[in-house]
Amino acid sequence: MIAVTDLYKKFGKNQVLTGLNLTIDGGGVFAVLGPNGSGKTTLIKSILGMVTMNRGEILVMENPVKTKWKYRKEINYLPQIANFPGNLKVKELIRMIIDLRQKPSDSERLIKMFKLEPFLDKKFSTLSGGTKQKVNLVLTFMFDSPLLILDEPTTGLDPAALIKLKELLQEEKKKGKTILVTSHILQFVEEVADEIVYLLEGKIYFKGGISQLKTMTKQTDFEHAIVAIATQEIHA
Repeated sequence: MIAVTDLYKKFGKNQVLTGLNLTIDGGGVFAVLGPNGSGKTTLIKSILGMVTMNRGEILVMENPVKTKWKYRKEINYLPQIANFPGNLKVKELIRMIIDLRQKPSDSERLIKMFKLEPFLDKKFSTLSGGTKQKVNLVLTFMFDSPLLILDEPTTGLDPAALIKLKELLQEEKKKGKTILVTSHILQFVEEVADEIVYLLEGKIYFKGGISQLKTMTKQTDFEHAIVAIATQEIHA
């Protein structure tokens, strides 16, 4: 599904990714974790073709991201910030994305799921942060694509919406889809992730299951295991 080989990326003098290698065969939820500045966003945007790598290769569904951009049509991407045209009504925004993607849509079910009916005639700019994120989720999940990339999907969500998000992730996982998630909410990650990909200083220091991470770090809970993986002793 995704193969990243010897990936280097520098912004000015700041080396963000340093010889990063990652293989995700497909199927399941993969949480991409790491401290601020570890390279998570740069890796995600490189996979999406939004950032040009300095060196290395990325294959997505066997397509080189440098030359075969059409693979992006098979990705549903949820950006961290729902930065859509504020003058559009919610229903106009949903219709616009459907027209752009030219794929069958599950928008009506998702609108009901997140209880967005009262907001369909409101302009996007007038919505609260949590409601914007619900619209963001509808726009992401309403198409049937094999790969989903979700950047901080829990931002601003109330408990009821968070439960619905977890249900959606389970639905997509059962369909055999591959889901990449970044999140600072470790409880959420522990509940939904099949594997953890931990980045530090532009390299991957761990890839595997949560139980494997706990064993490696000699910790009994996930939160302490994540903290422990960043210590010098683990990487020595």
